[in-house]
Formats: sequence, C-alpha cells, structure tokens
Amino acid sequence: MLIAGATAGCAALASPAAEVGADRMTDPRAVRDGGTLSIALKSDPDKLDPTLASTAVGRTVFAAMCEKLYDVDARNRFVPQLAAAPPTTSDGGRTVAIRLRHGVRFADGTRMDAKAVKTSLDRHRTLTGSVRASELKPVTAVEAVGDDTVRLRLKKPYVPLLALLADRAGMVMSPTALKRYGNGFASHPTCVGPFHYAERVVGDRIVLDKDPNYYDADAVHLRRVIYRTITDGNVRLANLQSGDIQVGDQMDPVQVGRALTEPGLQLFNSPSLGYYGLTLNIGNTKGAGAPPGRIDTPIAREVRVREAFDLSLDRDLINTIVFQGRYRPTCGPLPSGTPYATGAHCPARDPARARRLLKAAKVATPVRVRLQISTTPEDNRLGQVIQAMAKEAGFAVSLAPTEFATGLEHSRAGDFQAATTNWSGRLDPAGNIDVFAGTGGAQNYGGLSDPAIDRLIAEGGATADKAARKKIYAELVERVRSQHTVLYLIQPTNYVSVTKKVAGLKVFGDGLIRVKDAGYAKGGS
Repeated sequence: MLIAGATAGCAALASPAAEVGADRMTDPRAVRDGGTLSIALKSDPDKLDPTLASTAVGRTVFAAMCEKLYDVDARNRFVPQLAAAPPTTSDGGRTVAIRLRHGVRFADGTRMDAKAVKTSLDRHRTLTGSVRASELKPVTAVEAVGDDTVRLRLKKPYVPLLALLADRAGMVMSPTALKRYGNGFASHPTCVGPFHYAERVVGDRIVLDKDPNYYDADAVHLRRVIYRTITDGNVRLANLQSGDIQVGDQMDPVQVGRALTEPGLQLFNSPSLGYYGLTLNIGNTKGAGAPPGRIDTPIAREVRVREAFDLSLDRDLINTIVFQGRYRPTCGPLPSGTPYATGAHCPARDPARARRLLKAAKVATPVRVRLQISTTPEDNRLGQVIQAMAKEAGFAVSLAPTEFATGLEHSRAGDFQAATTNWSGRLDPAGNIDVFAGTGGAQNYGGLSDPAIDRLIAEGGATADKAARKKIYAELVERVRSQHTVLYLIQPTNYVSVTKKVAGLKVFGDGLIRVKDAGYAKGGS
C-alpha cells in the first residue's frame, strides 16, 4: 500500500516516471491553493447515489464528496471519518454505538446529527433497489441517541459491520436533499466532503467544486475537480502527456510500461484488494437479489461443464498476455498478503480433462458460450485469450462487447450467460464474498444459491476470533470455488499515473484516489 506525493520543481519533470514506492505524505506547505484537477476514469460511474451505486469508479468520485462514518488509512486500518471514535459494542455484540464528529454540515448547510445519520442508514436498509440492503441485513434497527450518537441493533454479532460503514453503507446524505429530491437524489447528490457536486454530463464528465461548508475546508487546496470518462487507456495516457488531464485512474499494464519511461509522470501503485474473473449465470432469471430460477443452458445446468470451462483457462498465460505479467494469478476472492488469504492452489490448465468432463456431462460440443465483455482494450484482449483457450477444451465462445454501464445493467437483470468481472475489493473477507455468493446477495449476478455457502457466510460474519474465522473462510472459499459460478483469474495492482506537477494525492490499498490534500506543487512549472 502506498501514498504518493509529487516531487516539486521543474527539474523533476526531466526525469522518467518511476513507481512511487514509499509511504510518505507531502508537506501541505509545498502545495499551493487553487486550480482545477482533471482525473480520467476508466468507465462512466453509475448513479451518484450511495444507496444505489455499485461501481468502483463511482467510489472514486464519492471519495471526494461523500464521506463515511469510517475510512481506510494508509496502512489498511479502519479509522473514524464522520464518526468521532471507533464503535463500542454491548449486549454481547448485538448493540453497536457510534459517536459522531461535532460541527459537521452537509454541502447544503444542513447540520449532520444523529437523526441525519439514522435517515441515511434506514434508507440504505429499506429503499427499493438498494444495493446496501443485503449488506446491512443483520441490522434490525437504527436509533438516534441525542444529537451525537447513533445506536445500531443487530440480530446477532456481525464482525464485517465496521468494514461496511467504511464503504458506501457508511455514507451519510443530507436529509434535506433526500426529502427535496426523492428518487432524483442521484442528480443532486448532497453529502459531507471536501468537494460538492456541481454538474454531470453522463458519459463525459462529473464536476465537483470545493465545499465551503466542509468542516476541514481550510486544508483543501484545489478549487475544482473534474472526473472525465476516458475508456481507452492509450487515450488516457495521451491526455496525460498533453496536459489535458493530470491524473489517469486504473491504467492498464500496457500503459504502465509506457508511463515508466515518460518524463513528467509519476506512477502510483498499490496491491489491489480485489480480482478479475468471470461470472457464469446459473440462476439469475429475475434480477440480482431475487430468488433464483432455472436456466436451461449446459453451463447453467451442469457444474461439470462450468468446471471444464475453468480448466480450459491458463491463469499464468492470461497474466502474461493480457496484463504484461504485472498482476498476480489467483483462483480465489481473498487477496494474498491479507490476514484471511487462503493460499488456494490453482488447478493447472487441462483441456484434455475438460473434454472428458464435457463427455461425462453428455453435452453436445462445442458448448456455445456468449461472453459479455466491456469495450475497453484490456477486456477485449482478455476475451480473445479466453476464446482461444476455451476452444481447445470444447467450447465455442462468442464475444459481446458492451458499454460498461449497459453491461452492468445486463448483469443485474440476469441478461447474460457469462461476463467478465472486475471487483475492486474490500479489507474484510466478507466484502469479497457475501453479496456475490450468498443467496439473495445484491451483486450475486450469477444467481448462486447454496445452503452450505449461506451457512458459512453466517458463521464468518458472527465469528470474531481470527483463527476460527480464517478457518471458516478457507472452507467457504473452497465451497464457492466448487460451484464454478465465479471463476477467479487475476489479482490486479492499482496503477494511477499522475503528472509531477501534482502534489498531495493519495492512493491506498482500496484503489481510491483521494484528493482532499491534493493540489499543484509550489514552484512547479
């Protein structure tokens, strides 16, 4: 995990870019006030509504305008943000109390108090279509205790709760704006943050301006932040070189290699907490979260067909060809280097065994699979490699390039057979498994439903002892893998390219670009 700040001064611009490899903070005195920072995103965010949103690029925008009760710091620890202290528990872990920061106002001037926090948490839990509802399912009630304390009542102790409150479930929205805009809140998002929403042109840009109501406004240097949607990594790099943008998010390995030799650029990197993979639809007929139905395709009916598809893939070769060898092959959802990593052994590619499984399953070959991919060059390369590998094992894969937001809607609705998956990852292991594999999970796009998986998810959430919890998640990962509904392929690295004129930017293990302390270096040219 890394924090990076630019080297100030014109002399630095003459040297090639280098991967920033130290945890260091930029001296705020080295950053001048004012200016606009343009950040290029890999895809267009979905709704700017913390209750309904589900994209990684959306989380990056939220990081600048919607603070949470808790946050993740440079060392991957949970720290208070809108909360004033860590939560306290009572009643055997079934009651959680959160004390709030004083003197906080939303971007519209509304005071943030316990009632405002309760309003947001209840909306997350109960709003129709909420992606947070399944995450907060263990919470039975939210109570405002005076002005500065919120009390959560739980069915039973729930260890992942703090991690959820350090993500979108912990984002607090202005109750005034919620009442005024209702279902249109996403077009007028109003939270607490160093910047507030100013404008959005869907597919092109999101504009945020410095918020004078922010409790720490004196520490914010930039006047404006603009998020531009530029899906092609080559175009993002070209815009960095020309100076039209100053930050390129989620740079893929092809551009990383070029950026390392580019004068005037620095490269931030941090090991990702997430994964690249494939989701196979085996029961999503009415939309994610709805009870699973029956899909009459070989890959949905037969786990042996899904296993054969998995065995057709060479993760090491995918990493080499698609990702220039810069990522790490994986076959599980829990990233290496984290406390609950299971160290699962990935099966070697075995087309011969895959064909035997197809024969035993008595399916006609080649088995036709329609693979939905995004329109990025990276996903196109991945799709072509999968297509070639699977062909040798008895599959005929057709590629369906789909614009990111449209593809996400297809996945939610169950309108797909197979789709590439890119999850940014969470610190707590539950965040990488529960909503994807649990029955009724908001992001269980494959429609997986397995009582054994549900039981292990419940046990993992209720077990605080680290050794016992790690054992549960090891069993859970193996059970999820045995269903071959999500095929985990790669653990990526977060790469962010930044011009050396920029200082104070932060990139942590969660991959989010934090701009609160960012600005232009004094003396830079």
